[in-house]
Amino acid sequence: MKFKTREDIEATLEQVFEAVSDFDGMERAALRRGAEVTRTDTLTVPGQGMTWHASFPFRNRTRVADMMLKTYDAPHQLELFSKVSGIEATVEVELLSLSRNRTRMSLSVDMRPKSIPARLLIQSMKLARASLVKRFRKRVADYAQSIENRYRPTTNPIR
Repeated sequence: MKFKTREDIEATLEQVFEAVSDFDGMERAALRRGAEVTRTDTLTVPGQGMTWHASFPFRNRTRVADMMLKTYDAPHQLELFSKVSGIEATVEVELLSLSRNRTRMSLSVDMRPKSIPARLLIQSMKLARASLVKRFRKRVADYAQSIENRYRPTTNPIR
């Protein structure tokens, strides 16, 4: 099952890439939401091969996820591969500079079941696809807006 969307962001390519590759910030956000996240690689700088192990509650069960950064092509592309409860997911973020201060972010999530319970979950998601796509696009739009707000130049009117 694949979800795909794109957003135009009022920020430079480098600023948007800095935001989407803020792995420490994403780890802290997951911790605030009740997940336990552990970085399992020994890399000192962000790059291909970064790995994480996470556990989080979902539908009254603790789920375990293993994630790996497969592609880190600064400032144009990121690809994250994860395995969660029998589902293999690939998240791909592509950035394209539209102008000096405008960037297009394309985000796709491709989920593939690798077990019978995972197939059942994906099948139930397909039945609710329209509402899931709507929620996915709304969350990505909110994230794009937060990036714009973070890098919006502050103007002080002179009075």
